[in-house]
Amino acid sequence: MATSGRRGPYHCGIDAAMDVVSGKWKSLILWELHHHGTRRFAELRRGLPGVSEKMLIQHLREMEEDGLVHREVYREVPPKVEYSLTEHGVSLNAALAPLGEWGTDRSRRIGAERVLVDAAGPARR
Repeated sequence: MATSGRRGPYHCGIDAAMDVVSGKWKSLILWELHHHGTRRFAELRRGLPGVSEKMLIQHLREMEEDGLVHREVYREVPPKVEYSLTEHGVSLNAALAPLGEWGTDRSRRIGAERVLVDAAGPARR
């Protein structure tokens, strides 16, 4: 389980939950792994335009420590590493789904652009 310094004390459940998903990229990593399944590092990076390699590595390590992400290392040449959601990560994603729906409604209401990502890279819509 978690070995990081993020262990409370917490004022409420939302405080504890936000401690785990704090940071711009963690919720997007959860979304990416939920919608695309197991991903290699480069695939995750392509799916998250704007994230730096350093920040992605840092967030993935923290999420692994918190039991949200599983990191599978294949001992081959060249080395292969894959990331997937754990059961705990899947349950967090389910808990965040209503927040995502709220955000989608808000984006529509204010007319915000949406970034679409495919194999060719990000595009605005």
